[in-house]
Order: sequence, then C-alpha cells, then structure tokens
Amino acid sequence: MKLAVSSSPHQHVRRTTDQVMRLVLYAMVPGVIAQLWFFGWGVFWQILIALVTALLTEAAVVTLRKREIGQALADYSAIVTALLLAVSLPPLLPWWMTVLGTFFAIAIVKQLYGGLGYNLFNPAMAAYVMLLISFPAAMSSWLPPADLAKHTVGFTDALQVIFSGFNSAGYDALQLRAGADGVTMATPLDMVKTQIGQGYTYTEALNHSTFNNTLWSSASAGWSWVALLYAAGGLALIQLRVISWHIPLSLLAGVAVTATILSMINGDLYASALFHWSNGAVMLGAFFIATDPVSASTTPRGRLIFGAAIGFWTVIIRTFGGYPDAIAFSVIIMNMAVPLIDYYTQPKVYGQSRTPKQKAKQQGES
Repeated sequence: MKLAVSSSPHQHVRRTTDQVMRLVLYAMVPGVIAQLWFFGWGVFWQILIALVTALLTEAAVVTLRKREIGQALADYSAIVTALLLAVSLPPLLPWWMTVLGTFFAIAIVKQLYGGLGYNLFNPAMAAYVMLLISFPAAMSSWLPPADLAKHTVGFTDALQVIFSGFNSAGYDALQLRAGADGVTMATPLDMVKTQIGQGYTYTEALNHSTFNNTLWSSASAGWSWVALLYAAGGLALIQLRVISWHIPLSLLAGVAVTATILSMINGDLYASALFHWSNGAVMLGAFFIATDPVSASTTPRGRLIFGAAIGFWTVIIRTFGGYPDAIAFSVIIMNMAVPLIDYYTQPKVYGQSRTPKQKAKQQGES
C-alpha cells in the first residue's frame, strides 16, 4: 500500500471571504430575531436602510476607484458592516442618521483606507462612535422591551416614526419610549448608572421593573435574551472555526475580572460581572465585533491581550465614563494598539533562539 503525502499547509477548513461573511450573517440571525421580538419592527427598518445604503455606497466608491463592482459586493463585507451597525442603533433612530453612519462606515472608514483588508478601525464601530458623539440624545433613545412598553409600535408605525418623527397616532419617539407606568424608560445600563449617580445602591437599582421576571436578578428584560442568542451564534462560529476562541474568551474574562475587582472594592457602587455580560453589547462585541479579522490582532497571544484589554476598557468606561455602553469605544481604542500588540507578540521562527540585536551584542563582546 502506498501513502500519498500532500504538500503543506495541511489545512482542511478552507473558506473564501464571502463564505466566511455569510456564516457570520447566519450566526447573527438568532440575536437579530430576538431584537425584533423585544424591540419591535424598528430594528427591521434600520437593518433595511443600512443594507441599502451600504450596498449603494460600496458600489459608488468602487466605481470611483475604477474597481470591479461585482467582486466588491459579492464578498458580503458591506452587508456584515451594515448589519452590525444597524443592530447597534436605536430602533427608531431617524433614517438620515442611519444613512449618514452607514456611509461613514463604508466610504470613510473602509474604502478611504483601501477597502477590505486595509481598514485600521472596525467600520461599524467607528461609525457608531461618530453618531454617538454627534447625536447623543437620539443615539440613546432605545425603546423599552415590548412587555414593558406602554405603546405598541407596529410595522408601519415604526416606518412612520423613522421617516417623519411621528406615528399614526401622533406620538413621537420620546413618547413611545414610555414604559407601562408611563415613565420614559432608559436602557438597563443607563438606568443603573443614573440610579447610582442619584445615591441609590447597585442592589437597589436592580429592584426596577426592568429586571423583574428575567433569567437572573442582574439580567434585564429583553436584553438578556438578546445577549444569550448572540452568544449562541458566536459559539457556533467558534465550532465552525470561522473565528478563534481567543478574543471572545479573553474579552469576557477581561470584563469579569475588572467588574469583580470593582465589585469587591464597593459592591454598592459597582455592577457585577454578570450584569455587564447580560446587558448591552458585550456578547455581540465579543463574538461578532472584536473578532473582525482585519482590525483585530493577528497573533494568538496578541488576540488574548487585545480581547482582555477591550473587556477592561468596557467596564472602566461604563463605570466612570459618560457613555454607559462602551464596546464601540473600547474596540476603537484597541484597534489603534493592534500594530504594537502584534509587534511584541509575533511567535518566534522555528529554530530561532536569539534576536538580531542579541547576536550583534554577543559578537561585539567577543
């Protein structure tokens, strides 16, 4: 019997860019469905607006650069960017802000640097930060979960509010944010931060109706299920070897360690690790945003450092900064540090025992 030996590399999981991007899109479906279920049809319209804007912008810029449009659109990278940005936006955000953010992500952050593979920053998160800094009030106007809302926002109502500012009954986005008790509701992160700032303890803040009838005491209605389903999709990507485990695990560990240390210092002021995991965009960030193969670290040790640092900055900014959900800021900060991280974490070439500087120094001494 003869054995046939193939040449290296012996890699059995080979996927093209478009195949990888499609798998990412499939993995996001459970989380997106959960957002639709809990936060209404506005999520659908934001996704549709972002997708159309992303594809048109990508086609226009690629044409101006005299590149092939079909190849640029067929890799699905613009669609992934649009979806990541859209699910990060408030469901009733005015349409022109969504268009502006998506245009910025594709034309400025991605294409201005040379297109896919050359962008320094995660396009979706850079666009989110731009919108949040430019329009802080609109970007913090999230709806309460459906079972806690006073007003139901239907399919056409959501479209009317996004394009005109009012639904068919004459309510604007601020009025539609009212909870069942008639009080305008904030996101769990906003609410807890505000309560603590007003002198309440962290435990007292969790007595709000937002945290009743949920999976666990520090998880909020709606948001906890969204986080779990994004985590499930992310684990599927790891199982399929679309992403590695390094960044998600280290990011969640960074959040847990930082939050636990602060909680041990003063549990009345600082939230638990479970609270940070189950509220906001930590799970989405850990599995779908920080793992961007272009703007993330590329070495195994570097990915661990990269993810852990994002987790650290997320808790620090959430706790002491002015923006409760800090995933976007944390990712952008660490995108800037990637060249330095990769430089110092490059694995040694097989057989290499000394650096050129060490060799030169030894020769000079001899």
